[in-house]
Amino acid sequence: MQPPHTSARQPSPDHRQLRRVALSGLLGTAVEFYDFLVYGTLAALVFGDLFFPRADPAVGTIAAFGTFAAGYVARPLGGIVFGHFGDRIGRKSMMLATMTLMGCGSFLIGVLPTYDAIGVWAPVLLVALRVVQGLAIGGEWGGATLMIVEHAERTQGDRRGLWSSFTQLGAPLGSVLSAGMVTLVSALPDDEFRSWGWRVPFLLSIVLLAVGLFVRLKIAESPLFAQVKREPLDKPPVFEVLRRPKPVLLAACAGIGAFTAQSLLTGFMISYAVDHGYSRSQVLTAVTVASCVALAVLPAASALSDRVGRRPVVLAGAIASAALAFPVLALVNTGSPGLLILALVLGHGIAQSTMYGPLGALITEMFGTRVRYTGASLGYQAATLVGAGFSPLIASSLLASNGGGSTPVSLLLCGGAAITALTVWRMRETNSDPLDSPATRSTTPTPEGTPR
Repeated sequence: MQPPHTSARQPSPDHRQLRRVALSGLLGTAVEFYDFLVYGTLAALVFGDLFFPRADPAVGTIAAFGTFAAGYVARPLGGIVFGHFGDRIGRKSMMLATMTLMGCGSFLIGVLPTYDAIGVWAPVLLVALRVVQGLAIGGEWGGATLMIVEHAERTQGDRRGLWSSFTQLGAPLGSVLSAGMVTLVSALPDDEFRSWGWRVPFLLSIVLLAVGLFVRLKIAESPLFAQVKREPLDKPPVFEVLRRPKPVLLAACAGIGAFTAQSLLTGFMISYAVDHGYSRSQVLTAVTVASCVALAVLPAASALSDRVGRRPVVLAGAIASAALAFPVLALVNTGSPGLLILALVLGHGIAQSTMYGPLGALITEMFGTRVRYTGASLGYQAATLVGAGFSPLIASSLLASNGGGSTPVSLLLCGGAAITALTVWRMRETNSDPLDSPATRSTTPTPEGTPR
């Protein structure tokens, strides 16, 4: 009797595991970005009044974005801490830990008393929970991206960029979820929205946490990490990475443009557009539409980077972002809801997403397997700190001192894009470099692609 025939189209066990890991990365990062972006949206809408009521409106907005920045300050530290254990113990366990920390931190924000109830302890606790969120997301991206890219290396090595985009998709998907949820609760009467409605998106984090953990418990550890796990590290991974800091610095600078555009054209844009006469629902609709466009552009840009290289795609996105910086703000300033949507689609949905899509694979490929979690996380989160963490705070401060003109925002967008463009121009192409070569298992590759 002949053995049953197996269809050539049936995916191999490795390929099925890759799909499962990709779904885990998508869901996990979507949940974490949902939590992170809900905060940014509500900081723009109500946190100034609820947690800093004695400040004037402009100062209250700046203070709210200051707590927003606190989460970004914590992200590199989260990358170091979770990267350390991810490179020593394993990727999977850290992915479970980061998701749990983020979900619990967000839920606690949802039950946090406001300034009227507990006074100064309200903003203090808000900042503390924001730091918890930052620590969690600081370790999340690295673990999720590495798991996908390292699993893809075995069966889909020539499509690492496309598979890595599943992690990148978490940002716009989280944005869609957060904008949709905030749109629903902001439709409540204003007094109800300010008293309890704003809490609902945070409280729902516990449900999303349960779904994400269920999926992540079913994935297998990275095969590349399993190969090198027993190889000893003389020093903590962060020391190994910072001993030759150039790859981390290049990784950070390569991401600054994408994160500057992301923060200014999503969370910050909500408060800016509302101040310029748009309703909350109009702005959230525009952000949602732009994020939906990004869901298509991100995998397309990532797949293109597998064919033509990471550098040309990221460079094209950076140039487009710089070219559109002033036109985008000019469209927003017209007061037209249709032109607001067009502005965010062009600036965020297309230009920013083209820069952002290949970054997961690009940054991952710059580090050896033994220190990849730490190196990639540190470089990526340093980019978010500089590009996204301080941009809304700087923009709010400049607007307050500049009479509300949009020129400072456009200049920030141009500056971030220029840093990315110049950095990527100097980097060597990595899309065809193997991840598991003996030379890169315990060493950090130089930006030019050869181990030192």
